[in-house]
Amino acid sequence: MIPTSAIRKVYQGVADRRTMFRMFNRHAQRPNPWQADDSALFRGEWFEIGHVEHDYMFHILPPLWMRPGMFAMRAFLTGTITSVLFTLKIDDDLRYFHSYCDLALRDEPERMQDAIVARESRPFKAMTRAERLEHIWSSTHDDYRGYADGRFPHAQRGKRIVMMCASWRERDFRLLDQLTDVEISTKLPVHLRYLPDAIAA
Repeated sequence: MIPTSAIRKVYQGVADRRTMFRMFNRHAQRPNPWQADDSALFRGEWFEIGHVEHDYMFHILPPLWMRPGMFAMRAFLTGTITSVLFTLKIDDDLRYFHSYCDLALRDEPERMQDAIVARESRPFKAMTRAERLEHIWSSTHDDYRGYADGRFPHAQRGKRIVMMCASWRERDFRLLDQLTDVEISTKLPVHLRYLPDAIAA
């Protein structure tokens, strides 16, 4: 299943520049790119970046607009979707975030800001199942993820898949949204495997 529209964290941790650019292309393998309205695919995605990456994005082009703690990129990704970057004080720390917002929707950047602050202000670290799946998708190399093709039943085609390696001889692609808890744990880095489940907001 390809996520659409809901505000969602798509990477755990702070993305360095290389990871940030990989995140910009996390949907590059989707079937028939740019042949339909891809806005819903990007709208609502967000992840944390470092101060250096935030400033780098600020200096690429003059911002489309600036407001306290945020600015919008002048170059639109698709339709009315563009990058909005935030500088937010959370628990007395300044932190930096990249998001995709639909500027045709009134107060969308403010809603994104509120969602990020609410998510990052939790009193303990936890992840929802959806966040675990998004992190797996974001952190898996392009060679080991993709979209279901003719090898899958017709109803599953176009859904996201990731490779599961049971052994060096045994490799199998599985639907991302049908991974079991054990398979999710296997695909996550060690520092994320044992975080408690969070209740989705």
